[in-house]
Amino acid sequence: MSKTPPSPQPEVNSATTDNRPGVTLLLATVGFLVNFWAWSLLGPLGAVYGEELNLSPFQVSMAVALPVVVGSLGRIPVGAMTDRYGARVMFPAVSLLTVIPTLVVGIAATNYVILLIGGFFLGIGGTAFAVGVPLVNASYAPSRRGTAIGIFGIGMSGTAVAAFTTVPLTEAFGRPTPFYLASVVLVIYAIVSWLLIPEVPTTKPSEGTALSRFWRTLRRPATLQLSLVYAMGFGGFVAFSVYLPTYLVAAYDLTRQDASLRTAGFVVLAVAARPLGGWLSDRWAPVPVLALSFLITAICGAMAATHLDLLPEGTVAFLVMGIMLGASSGACFALVARVAPPGEVGAITGVVGAAGGLGGFFPPLVMGAVYGATGEYTWGLALLAITALLIAWFVVGPVRKLERAAQR
Repeated sequence: MSKTPPSPQPEVNSATTDNRPGVTLLLATVGFLVNFWAWSLLGPLGAVYGEELNLSPFQVSMAVALPVVVGSLGRIPVGAMTDRYGARVMFPAVSLLTVIPTLVVGIAATNYVILLIGGFFLGIGGTAFAVGVPLVNASYAPSRRGTAIGIFGIGMSGTAVAAFTTVPLTEAFGRPTPFYLASVVLVIYAIVSWLLIPEVPTTKPSEGTALSRFWRTLRRPATLQLSLVYAMGFGGFVAFSVYLPTYLVAAYDLTRQDASLRTAGFVVLAVAARPLGGWLSDRWAPVPVLALSFLITAICGAMAATHLDLLPEGTVAFLVMGIMLGASSGACFALVARVAPPGEVGAITGVVGAAGGLGGFFPPLVMGAVYGATGEYTWGLALLAITALLIAWFVVGPVRKLERAAQR
């Protein structure tokens, strides 16, 4: 007796829900970029705030990392809210709410407490990621989602904008200038996104309370496994993008501007590699891309732990690491698009994105604590290498099984 083949699920998240996916992708990417720019403004000025407020290395690390952890945890409710209310509401809301702490950090941070409070709410900008992924996912067919979400990941270049411009603008026109500029751009984007982002129906409202929906999402193996993977990939990128200026100044005695420019190079390569990781995942498969990326990251971290000369060995190690971390981030969300149920893309994206941001919160604290205790960064970089190697092993084991199960 022949079995009736299961009828395919209706593709709510398909290119047919959006008649102009390219425009939607552009708007989502720009929204990610401008919010990420504001979210990253503290990193390049960590040393400046440390000198002005007489802070210890650990206090500087805490101030720089706080927006990261808040922006990360905030992705959980923001992702779920995007599933329910749509990106046309959430992108303007997140952008406007980010303006206030941006101005507080730039203008009113005259002591450490105000700096921490402003940095805490500055984390709102980091939640924009959880708005953009469901929007892009809903606008493209499954065979193109890895590439599209990878292109959306170019919004990470907001960190490069902060790294390239914050110190020069501060030195030329005063410390508030980059914060004023970012605030104006955020307001303009909020207006444009409200007018132009289409009403893409991402999902039907989920049943149950917010807590029950969150618990259901958290219990999915895909959520927990991909959270761990993204914590290494994106978390490593965020950690270096915010702490690399401090590291280069302390370890290699560079000027703040030189350190910021070198960090921007790291960020640019990582951003450029993210769509490459998504494209390779569409053409090849996400798991091999992830495994290879983390293996090479481990090798580069081990090299950096030996305190190589900055030119050329140290520079090559960090730049290759940036490429691998960027590619792994694109591959991870290509895998999310494959294994997440259509009605829970935003919720799973929020949790996985939160894990990625949290992955970026702890390394700066560890690096600051290690440097404060030993006067060098060797053990911090060695821990990075070991962690990347363990994640590579995890990818070829449980994560590969997850991908195969989803394809059945």
